[in-house]
Amino acid sequence: MSAPKRKVSGAVGAFLGLVGMSALVGVLVTAMVTPALAITGLAANNSIGVFENLPSYIKPDALSQTSSVYAKNPDGSDVLLASFYEQNRQTVGWNQISQFAKDALVSTEDPRFYVHGGVDVQSTFRALVGNFVSGGISSGASTISQQYVKNILVQRAEAIQDPAAQAAAYAEATAQTTDRKLKEAKLAIGLEKEYSKDDILLGYMNIALFGGRVYGIQAASQYYFGVNADALTLPQAASLIAIVNEPEALRIDIDEAHTADNKARRDKDILPSMLKEHTITQAQYDEAVATEVTPNITQPSTGCQTAVYGAGFFCDYVKRIIEQDSTFGATAEERSHNLNTGGYKIYTTLDMQLQSKAFDVVNNYVPYSSDKLDIGGTFTTVEPGTGKVLAMAQNKTYSEDPNSDQATSTAINYNTDFKYGGSTGFQPGSSFKLFTIIDWLQTGHSLGDIVNGANNQTFTSRSFTNSCGPVLDGPYVAGNDAGESGGRATVLSQFQDSVNNAFMNMASKLDLCDIGKVAKSLGVHRADDGELITGPYGIVLGGNEIAPLTMAAAYAGVANKGVFCTPVAITSITDATGANVQAPQTSCTQAIDPTIASAALYAMQAVIQNGTASPGNPLDGTPHFGKTGTSENEKDVWLIGGTTKLVSASWVGNVTGDVSIRKTTVAGSGSGNVGSGLSRLFMWKDFYKQIGDSYGGDSFPAPSRILSNAQTVTVPDVSGLSIDAAISKLENAGFSANDAGQQDSDKTAGQVSGTDPAAGSSASKNSVIDVFTSNGKQKPLSDVSGQAPAAAANALKGQGWNVTVQASTDASCKPNTVVSQSPGAGSYNQSTTNVTLVACP
Repeated sequence: MSAPKRKVSGAVGAFLGLVGMSALVGVLVTAMVTPALAITGLAANNSIGVFENLPSYIKPDALSQTSSVYAKNPDGSDVLLASFYEQNRQTVGWNQISQFAKDALVSTEDPRFYVHGGVDVQSTFRALVGNFVSGGISSGASTISQQYVKNILVQRAEAIQDPAAQAAAYAEATAQTTDRKLKEAKLAIGLEKEYSKDDILLGYMNIALFGGRVYGIQAASQYYFGVNADALTLPQAASLIAIVNEPEALRIDIDEAHTADNKARRDKDILPSMLKEHTITQAQYDEAVATEVTPNITQPSTGCQTAVYGAGFFCDYVKRIIEQDSTFGATAEERSHNLNTGGYKIYTTLDMQLQSKAFDVVNNYVPYSSDKLDIGGTFTTVEPGTGKVLAMAQNKTYSEDPNSDQATSTAINYNTDFKYGGSTGFQPGSSFKLFTIIDWLQTGHSLGDIVNGANNQTFTSRSFTNSCGPVLDGPYVAGNDAGESGGRATVLSQFQDSVNNAFMNMASKLDLCDIGKVAKSLGVHRADDGELITGPYGIVLGGNEIAPLTMAAAYAGVANKGVFCTPVAITSITDATGANVQAPQTSCTQAIDPTIASAALYAMQAVIQNGTASPGNPLDGTPHFGKTGTSENEKDVWLIGGTTKLVSASWVGNVTGDVSIRKTTVAGSGSGNVGSGLSRLFMWKDFYKQIGDSYGGDSFPAPSRILSNAQTVTVPDVSGLSIDAAISKLENAGFSANDAGQQDSDKTAGQVSGTDPAAGSSASKNSVIDVFTSNGKQKPLSDVSGQAPAAAANALKGQGWNVTVQASTDASCKPNTVVSQSPGAGSYNQSTTNVTLVACP
């Protein structure tokens, strides 16, 4: 059978290629063997002149590398949460690569690598002849140095952000032209003048493509075989080096055909070349050829959806912090690009022991979805004194995939502000009362003060002062959340029972703007970045939408003796070179006086021990504090608090609807059916009892007596005064006064008829005294003793009294005379009291 004839065009092309490449070889030979000509620029011919005009130096750029985010195990070891990359690459050093891989690459791609000067003239000429004979380009004869140059130029092209410019640069870097090969050769020669052979080989192994988005020997080792590059066996190393020749055709993660092709190249090219170059023995060769290609595909931790224990939401929070920090670039696009290419190692504050427990308790008590409402649940923990975010869990699977189940997965982080990937926040309800009680204490009041918490009181714009905003548009009736009757009780008691009307009354004695300032000093802000609503509903009863992380950090500030520290999620960052990068830092300020903080903590201990949060008390001997909260329509329920070591916000709510969460029974994975109002308490309790309290917790300092016990003052007599005069007199005596309306009295209508507590009794300083005014309707009972019975009875009946006449049994009495009356003269309540006259017949 005769050999097939080459096409004329192919022969001509090969001939012209031979001529052109012969010239190139001549140039290279001249440049390498007559360095004096190359250095002085003296050209032996025109080709040398062309060669000398090309650039002679190329500096390897910083490679696009994978950035990784880490959490901490209790033993201090790092846990990889997620990685971000455009090219999956991890640059490694010389000693971090198996010698088998180095030998396989050199033996196969460039056996004379350690002896040539960047261009292998012998191989180039042999390739020329082979290409001419075959009628095409069947061999490029590029050295490792030339391939490294080409990869550098390709990487530069791919780093260009403009698509058109990127395409043009890529085409130039990969063009099959003599000009490109000549330039590549010149740069390879220059490269070898600046870098050692080992540096060039290492650089090539770190830059090379291994299929898909896998770049560099380390990422390839981990992805294809699940090992580090220094642990590659001979068969594994040979398979990876086989991929370099044709990255997409010979990758071993697609199907059996690709794997078979890889094995064929490994066994027919790579291993024989190693044996020929004496880098392996015959026994090693035989064993390697007999070994099947067995991939252990280990998917890289790409993006936050791969984070374990529900930490994807925390991971996303960290990612967004970096994307908004100018340290990482001038624009959002630049910051995102740097995160995906900069090789950052980002070490975070996340404690995996606490995170796994937070994940468990949310999963146990809050379902991923419900057919009754759009249910959400979170558990966030921060460290007092540092602001470190130690745990962040949510009742959803983190996913940015628009095709994922929207009922059970989301990319919205319910724990954080909107700008950090969160929702627009949730109403904290009564957990906001902490800021009212702090302002109450700061303005000279105490926990022992008596306030009126009676239900369904009506408040108007005249009831409040707000120096920084509006108050009320009209009358407002504040019902108590659980229908408590309220009544008069100490501030401490009203706080532990969370009586709305008591706090509305307290706020009426304060400036609503000042309450807002207390909240802001502890870092409280709306999740949508808007201004806090400072009206009584927003600032007293918790009607602002706040992120759980914000509330946890604020309470941690109180636990930290009044020193508030802004939340921080990153401890340190290094770049691809190992140099430190400035990470966002916490900022700590003395927000409230330590003595005020102690009193507030004392009040919150009562809530855990005896109040609305008592079902959540771990009862394990560790001191705890906290405050519950329920928003309007019971849409959100909270418990915020903890210990001196850990402070957590436990939230369960209806994310988008208005269905009452507290009256809805839901089932988590391990809790059975639990009312959602209790789920936030049980999550909190289990977290601290099972793990949280193992971190310790100090006793809270006792509050000062001035702040905990009210001073007693005698209530002055203000009867007969006008209401304004009476209120002024009571306030001067150290009380607050409340106009309690009219009552039946013999005082002149409009005059003060009495107080509650009554004049002369002792009451706590700053207590609210109810002041009553007379309606003028009561008349005193006249004295009719000594009068004739009939005349006396008619006189009293005429005044509106009910009269009964009884005969006296005293035989010595004066006949036809009233000898006594009951009740006695001067008594009141004529509309309800019968008057009995005793008369002598």
